[in-house]
Parts: sequence; C-alpha cells; structure tokens
Amino acid sequence: MRWPTNAALASVPNRHLRSLIRACTRQCSIDMGKKLHAAIITGGVAAMPDSFLHNALLHFYAAHGSACSARKLFDEIPNSHKDAVDWTVLMGCFSRHGMPQSGLRLFVEMRRENVRVDDVAMACLFNACARLGNVEIGEQGHGFVMKVGLGSSVKACNGIMDVYVKCGLLGMARRVFEEMGERSVVSWTVILDGVVKLEGVGSGRMVFDNMPERNEVAWTIMIVGYVSVGLIREGFSLLEEMVFGCGLGLNYVTLCSFLSASAQSGDTMTGRWVHAYAVKAVGNEIDIMVGTAVVDMYAKCGRVDTALKVFEHMHQRNEVTWNALLSGLAMHGRGKLVLNMFPQMLKEAKPDDLTFTALLSACSHSGLVEQGRHYFDNLEASYGVTPKIEHYACMVDLLGRAGHLEEAEVLIKKMPMPPNEIVLGSLLGSCRVHGKLKLGERILQELVRMHPHNTDHHVLLSNMYALGGRQDKANSLRQDLKNRGIRKVPGMSSVYVGCQVHQFSAGDKSHPQTMEIYMKLDEMIQRLRLAGYVPNTGSQVFSGVDSRDDDADKLEEIEQALFCHSEKLAVCFGLISTRAGSTLYIFKNLRICVDCHSAMKIVSHVYNREIVIRDRNRFHCFKQGSCSCSDYW
Repeated sequence: MRWPTNAALASVPNRHLRSLIRACTRQCSIDMGKKLHAAIITGGVAAMPDSFLHNALLHFYAAHGSACSARKLFDEIPNSHKDAVDWTVLMGCFSRHGMPQSGLRLFVEMRRENVRVDDVAMACLFNACARLGNVEIGEQGHGFVMKVGLGSSVKACNGIMDVYVKCGLLGMARRVFEEMGERSVVSWTVILDGVVKLEGVGSGRMVFDNMPERNEVAWTIMIVGYVSVGLIREGFSLLEEMVFGCGLGLNYVTLCSFLSASAQSGDTMTGRWVHAYAVKAVGNEIDIMVGTAVVDMYAKCGRVDTALKVFEHMHQRNEVTWNALLSGLAMHGRGKLVLNMFPQMLKEAKPDDLTFTALLSACSHSGLVEQGRHYFDNLEASYGVTPKIEHYACMVDLLGRAGHLEEAEVLIKKMPMPPNEIVLGSLLGSCRVHGKLKLGERILQELVRMHPHNTDHHVLLSNMYALGGRQDKANSLRQDLKNRGIRKVPGMSSVYVGCQVHQFSAGDKSHPQTMEIYMKLDEMIQRLRLAGYVPNTGSQVFSGVDSRDDDADKLEEIEQALFCHSEKLAVCFGLISTRAGSTLYIFKNLRICVDCHSAMKIVSHVYNREIVIRDRNRFHCFKQGSCSCSDYW
C-alpha cells in the first residue's frame, strides 16, 4: 500500500479516515492502523479537532490491547463527545490486559460525569471485580443493578455470578442463577465453573449434563476439572467426545488450558494428545502461546528433553517461552545448560525478573555458587532488573546449600524488604543439611511468628533434634503441635498407569492391588539390602523412640515405617504394572526423604529402570544407581 503525501492526506475527508481505522480494528490490522495514525499526525489531520476520529482511534487501540495509547486518546476527547461505548471500551481494555484497578477507577469517573450506565458498563465493572477478587464492590454493583432496573439483563447477571464464583461465594451465585428469568449458555458456564472448583467434578458433571447448550468453555472447564484431580480417563473421554462427537475445535485458549492442567497434574498422555492436535491443526507454525504451554507441560511432566526439542523447533519465541524452558531445566538440575543457553536468550528476548529467578534457581540446584553470585550482583547494573524477594530467596538457598550460612544470614539482614517464609525456610533447610541446630532454632521462632500453623518447619527442626541426639526436644516439638491440634500434611505419591492416576500415602492399604504391592515391596527391600541398602532410620522420627536405641523391636518398627513411605509403594505398583525397562514417573506433594532418595538410586540399578520423581522442590531422575541432582538437593 502506498501512503498518500501529507498534503493529499489533509484533503481526505475525516469520515473516510474513520472508516479506514475501523476497518483496521475489524481486520486486526495492527501495523496498518498504527501507520495510518502516524500518517494522520504527520499530515496535520490531528491538529484539526475531530472527536469522532479520536473515537475510532480509541477503539482501535483498545481492541489491540494498547491500554496506554487508548487512555491518551480517551483523555483527548471532550466529555461532551464521549458516549457510554467509549467508556466501556476502555474499561474492558483495562480489565482484559491486567489493569482491572484502572477499570474500577474509570467506572467511578464515568458515574461522576453522569454518563448513562448500561448493562455493558456493569459487565465491565463486574469483570474487574472478579479479576481483583473484590466482592465488596461487586456486592455494591449488584445492588446498583437492581436499583436502576438492570436486574433482568442476562449480561449483568452473568457478571454478578462471576464475581461471586471468583470470590468463593457459590451460594450467592446460585441464588442469582435461580432468580434469572432468562439464562444463556454463559450463565450455565459460570455456574459450572464455580461448582467444579468449589464442589468438585462430581457435582460439576451433574450441572454439565443438565446444560441445555454447551460451548467450548463449558467443555474445557469440565475436562480440565477431571485432569486436574487425576481422573485422566474421564477427562480424555470427554475431550474425544468434544472434538470427534460434537465437532468442536480447540482454539489457543482451550489448548493452553488443557496443557496447563496436564502440567500441574503430571498427565503426559492428555498433554501429548493436545500437542499432536495442535500440530495437526496448524502444522509446525504453532501459536507462540500454545508452543510455550507445550514446553512448560513437558518440562513439568518430567520430559525435559522433549521440552527442549519442542523449544528448538519453535519458529517464534519470547521471554515467556524462554522462562518456561529455563525454569524446567533448573527443576531438573540442568544448571550448566541453563547458563550456557542464557547468552542465546539475550539475542532473542529481553530477560525479566522471572528469567533471573530461573537462572538463580538453576545455580542453586546445581551448586554453581560463583555463577549465582555473579548474576545476582549484576541484576540491576547489567540487566536493569531490580532484585525482588524471589531473587533473594534463591541466593539464600544457593549460599545455604553450599555451606555459606553466615553469608546467607548477612544477605538476609541487608535485604530491602523483610524476609518471608520462603527465604527463612530455605535457610532452615540448609541448617538441617549442615547440622546448624542453634541457628535453626532461631529461624524457627521467626517462622512460627509468621505462620504458626505450618508444620513443615516444625518437622524439619524435630528431625534435626533427633539426628543431633536430642530426642526429648524432638518429641516435645511434635507434642506441642499435637496439643495445638495441628497435623502434619500427609505425604502423597502419584503414579500414572493405564490412563489412570494411582495415589498412595505412607502405609496405604486401600489400593485394590494392595496384596501384590506389598509382596513386591518385600521382594524389593530384600534385593536392595543385598545391593548394599541400609535404612536411614534417622529420617524417621517416632515420638518416644530414639532411632539409635539398641532395642531391636523398636528399630525394626522404624525400618518398617520407612519401607512403607508413599514413594516406595508407588514404585512397587509401577514395577508390577508396567513393562520391564519402561520409565516410571512419580509425583509427590512433599520433599522426598533422605532414605527414599537413597533407596531409589539402588532401585534404578537393580531393576534397570529410570525413575523420575517430581517432589515439591524439583525433579530427581534416578538412573543406573545415581540421581540427576548429584545428591545436591
């Protein structure tokens, strides 16, 4: 397209310019719209006041997410020439692009100017409240809707329900739903989302089955709900019905939702299917958001090499894509690879605070102290990133793991913000590794003041007391928790076999194949002992029992408890349920214990199996008698 000269542009009627801008808005011609705006300014047209031209430009920038440009144009339009649409367009832009607070303020301005409020404006207000979780303003808006006679508006009622659902008030949302004279598919979908999240997939399925009409969002909510709780078979069955039975396609939003759910639950089967669907639908030119979600999914499911291959074949990458990969590599202990790839990132994208959290985390998990110091010290000077508490937490963890506890303490004291639970918890964990009992006691006192009901820190210090020969203190600490009615979060391990998740807790006997599992456990322990395994009884603390006691019965009781840890039961089930030589993928909600870590190394050698365990902190890949963390965890 050849742009007209300034003189020629000045002679073009404004109504034609408005039509061109609106066409750019409808056709998503972002570059062309910006060029047209620039040409209007340089051609002197902008000097001639035309509020309608500003209106068109405002809608163009709002539609394409340029909130700052949209606000600037909005302010240039006289209030007498702004209608309700202009106000709501800008409010919607703010809410959609991470500025819901600005949307609320704009609504207040709108009311001060006595602009007529319609159901679209109220929907924008409720959308901002839902994103902020602000039920107070949402309730005020609900009252206002009823007062001005908008209570019959389906759009407004949907917005009200969304606020209540996002704020956990499902009863209030149901009440609005039941009082609606007319309901749309969106109305049903909002209620479905609330029921699935707040009452579970069982109740959600009843709502889903009763829906007179279902859209892609409703299907996505139900499928993601199943996948998130490990009901893979049910979720996958619905996914097939959605695509092949109803002929509904998966757009980038639904694709990313499925991939995110798979990443969180560790469900590679659904994740792979969605990846294959995306490739088949659009070829190798996968949308950058979907590609990033695929990388994240594989990394969080333990397939970090696959994540790396997908990343390398992406034609377009941004800082979010890079962050997903670097974080995944860091979790898998690939610290040196992260550092080697970082210079390549600098050529493609600008690193942000999340990038350096991944980078410092990689250094921490791999013991790269000097490299971690270098990047932390140069965050602001070289990369323009102001250190946040997450970066300090990574450095405290890095220094503490490496035994530099005094340096870690000094760093905490120099922090420009007060330390949080993660910072102090990292230092407490390092105290356990290096036997710094007095420092650990001092840190626990601060942690208890912050979060008195968090059992993790109490149990950690209790184990330190036991290992240090102070069993009385260990028992006293645990008794104190018991007296206060605080219970330790139970360890749970999950393994995917046959399109279904199987979950185990310590000493679990609820599985249908319990007899076979425990028979395999007995056999496995015998083989491990022959290979040199010695139970680490120091990692199992019983109240009233000294793990170094000579009493054989008490020692045997401790060992039996160790053998029945959730990850050992999950591995045994995996061994009897999968073909020889196949990799086992296990997901645990807590940190893997020292004894299980030692046992898994030997299991991988004795049974010639690769075992990948994702615990709360990182991945451990056990292969041929060693772990990817090099025992640095």
